[in-house]
Amino acid sequence: MARRDVAPTPGREAASVGVVVMGQEGVSERADWIVVEEPLEIRARGPGQEPTSVAVTMRTPGHDAELAVGFLYTEGLVGSRAEIVSTGDWHAGRGPRGCNIVEVVLDRPFDGSALKRNFFATSSCGVCGKATLDQVAVRAPRLEPGPVVGRSVLLSLPEALRRGQAVFERTGGLHAAGLFDADGTLLAVREDVGRHNAVDKLVGHALLAGTVPLAWRILLVSGRTSFEILQKAAVAGVPIVCAVSAPSTLAISVAERLGITLVGFLRGASFNVYTHAARVDPQR
Repeated sequence: MARRDVAPTPGREAASVGVVVMGQEGVSERADWIVVEEPLEIRARGPGQEPTSVAVTMRTPGHDAELAVGFLYTEGLVGSRAEIVSTGDWHAGRGPRGCNIVEVVLDRPFDGSALKRNFFATSSCGVCGKATLDQVAVRAPRLEPGPVVGRSVLLSLPEALRRGQAVFERTGGLHAAGLFDADGTLLAVREDVGRHNAVDKLVGHALLAGTVPLAWRILLVSGRTSFEILQKAAVAGVPIVCAVSAPSTLAISVAERLGITLVGFLRGASFNVYTHAARVDPQR
C-alpha cells in the first residue's frame, strides 16, 4: 500500500502524499502533490491592549500577514495602511494541525465591540449570511466611472492568471485571484483553498503597498463570484470584477448598487456582463 504520511514543502502551500492509482492499465503507486489547508487565527490590538481574537479561517499557508490585513480591511475593522504598526505570526498547538496566528498591531485602540459576530469561517463559505446590502453600502460608497477596457483585454485575463498559479500547477486544488491593470498586465496573484482568502490576500498586499483604493484595477477570480467577493472588491475600490464561472444573485445586486462592472463565464472567446457594461468596449 502507498504511504499516507504528508510531507510539507518548504513553502507550506502543498504536500507530497502517497496515493494508489487505479486505472485501466491496473494499479500503481505514486506520490501526488496536495494543497495544504490549515487554520489561521487573526488577532488585533492597539497600544497597551491585550490582543482580540477576530476570526479563525481555514486557509492555504502563505502570505498570512496579507490575509490578516486584507481581512481586517475588507471587514471594516482597519481603515487605512497608516493605522497598521506591525504584523507578527507564530504557531500554537501541537502537530501539523496546530493553529497559526497572525497578530496585527494598530496605532490606535482596537474596538473589539465593533465585531458583529465571533465566527469560524470555513474555506467554502467564508462569512456566510453575515451582511446585508445596506451594511456593505455603509463601508463602500458607489464607485466612480473608472476605466473602460477592451473586450480583447478581458479575454486575455484567464490565461494570464493561469500562468501565474504556481501552486495550482502542482496540485490542481486551489482557487486564485489576480489583480490586473486596465491594459491587462498581471500585477499580483494569490492562491488559496478559499476564494475569499485569495481576494483578502490580494487586498492586503495592495493595502500594505499603499495602492488602495484600487480604482483603475481589474479583479479576476478563478471560480464563481459570491456576495462576499463583491463586498471585498467594493471596499477595496475595484471597479471591474471578473470570474471564469457564474455570479450569484446577491453578487449581481451588490455590483449594480455600488457601480461595479461584473463579468462572468469569462472563458474561451466570450463572457457575460451582468452590470455596468459601459466599462467594456466590445470593439477593441
